Amino acid sequence: MTDTTQSSNQTGPTVDSAAAGVVDTSMASGRFNRFDNPWLNPKLIWGVCILGGILLLGVIGQFIWNTELVFTGSTPLKLPPFGFENLRRQEGLAEFPLGTDGAGRDLLALLIVGTPNTLMIGAVASLIGMSTGIFLGFSAGFIGGRVDDVIRIFSDVMITIPPLLILVVFQSAFGDVSLFMMAVLIAGFMWQSPTRLIRAQVLSMRESGYVKMAQLSGASTMHIMFREMMPNLIPYLFGSFIANVTTAIVTAVGLEVLGLGPQRIPTLGRIIYDAINSGALIQNLWWWWGLPTALLAIMFIALLLVNLGLDEVSNPRLRKM
Repeated sequence: MTDTTQSSNQTGPTVDSAAAGVVDTSMASGRFNRFDNPWLNPKLIWGVCILGGILLLGVIGQFIWNTELVFTGSTPLKLPPFGFENLRRQEGLAEFPLGTDGAGRDLLALLIVGTPNTLMIGAVASLIGMSTGIFLGFSAGFIGGRVDDVIRIFSDVMITIPPLLILVVFQSAFGDVSLFMMAVLIAGFMWQSPTRLIRAQVLSMRESGYVKMAQLSGASTMHIMFREMMPNLIPYLFGSFIANVTTAIVTAVGLEVLGLGPQRIPTLGRIIYDAINSGALIQNLWWWWGLPTALLAIMFIALLLVNLGLDEVSNPRLRKM
């Protein structure tokens, strides 16, 4: 009798603990299924928030600040930011909180107008380059044959050409170009890498079961490429798009610092060029070149965070357990 009671007492806690383990596992599974959304990783959220703040600076700033101060001679010359002094002991004024440049332009107005222009060049160039790369990459990888040979050889040849050198020649020949024309010229050297990478992805996907089933069902080539296969590459394509935006902005800023590109439209690269060309470094006008440079650095950090966040979305191995 005593042995039976003791064995039943020993069995009870064992069953309870097993049941508790089942409950804990299900709760943990519920938490995982509810909150482990790869699109909500911290890198992606922080990057999107920083980029959103930069865009708000350009959009909302045009309604709350006088953007006509970007014209030459609209402000006093070489005023430092509010709370600072320049070499001539001039103090900054509250009505020009970020100071003015050597041409009498308000730096805050220049940043408000120039930041969206710089982002627009990067986004348009990346969009055109990615669209071309997607079409050529899918065509080469899925159709194959001579189409694959022509596209692959052409992209391999183009990727060896130094883009900055060719763009310098083009920009010098065209002279003063618009923002859109500059983006198109940069996009001409942005499609090679996406084409090669997308082709490699499509080559590994075209033997999948769902692709074979779509072919057996009589679906067209365009339907299979862009309705069946392309949705599986969306996180990867977003990551490539962000990387190309960064490359396009770096290329545009490099051209503008050399004095090429739009001459009368404010951009971050153009502000830095004007500062260097006017001797801002020698005159210790640090705000003239320092603020747009800092804004570019913040922009690149935000784009990097978005790119790393999209890598976690497309690659489960990078996610934290």
